[in-house]
Amino acid sequence: MKKLSARRRHPLAAVVVLLLALACTGGLYAVFAPADKAQADETAQSLAIDEGKKLYAVGCASCHGTGGQGTTDGPSLVGVGAAAVDFQVGTGRMPAQQPGAQVPKKKVVYSQAEIDQLAAYIASLGAGPSVPTERQYSPEDADIAKGGELFRTNCAQCHNFTGKGGALTHGKFAPDLEGVSPKHIYEAMQTGPQNMPSFPDTILSEQNKKDIIAYLDAVNSDDTESPGGLELGGLGPVSEGLFSWVFGLGALIAVAVWVAARTAKAKKS
Repeated sequence: MKKLSARRRHPLAAVVVLLLALACTGGLYAVFAPADKAQADETAQSLAIDEGKKLYAVGCASCHGTGGQGTTDGPSLVGVGAAAVDFQVGTGRMPAQQPGAQVPKKKVVYSQAEIDQLAAYIASLGAGPSVPTERQYSPEDADIAKGGELFRTNCAQCHNFTGKGGALTHGKFAPDLEGVSPKHIYEAMQTGPQNMPSFPDTILSEQNKKDIIAYLDAVNSDDTESPGGLELGGLGPVSEGLFSWVFGLGALIAVAVWVAARTAKAKKS
């Protein structure tokens, strides 16, 4: 009897086996890798919250309470969100030196890493606005003209039409916006710090906020020309009226004295 010849393997069999092995490996990675990444992110977030809680206990709890519930010296922080912390601490307004009508901007005492940890802890107390990404507050691809219209409608009453700031009642004031980072301007619109109303996305959309930031960046740029000549700080009728009183009235007094002197001299002669 003839021996049955061994069945030959197809030339592509090895390639098929290799592809199956890679597919299985990829499938296993797809199953386990995201879980590992999610677990790592959760661990990092927990560490940030723990570190933020320690920083909070030292620098914030005396005014805002041990659990962020607030006291007579400071409001509750439950639900204010990470964006409020990033703004207040990132501009040096917090920790406050002392209670007052309004807490001014001052030198920042925490590093950005510490601010992020504080923000993570406060965010864990209750849902609130999150810290915006660079894509959200970048003035690129924004409509400057639309931003000027929105700013004059919603902000100029307090901040002046070029963002130079202005006085409010009972010792309060709207701060100068020149030199303020786009991120902090965005966060201020999100959270409404101190006397400022908040402008969530339901009132001013993300694009609207970008437009306003682009307008402020343009109008306060060194390359921007003032068609009105001497802008006197851009503060409007207050500085213009003061200029008129000091220099205009002074010039009139000087002319009156000169006329009186000339008249007296003429009478003597």
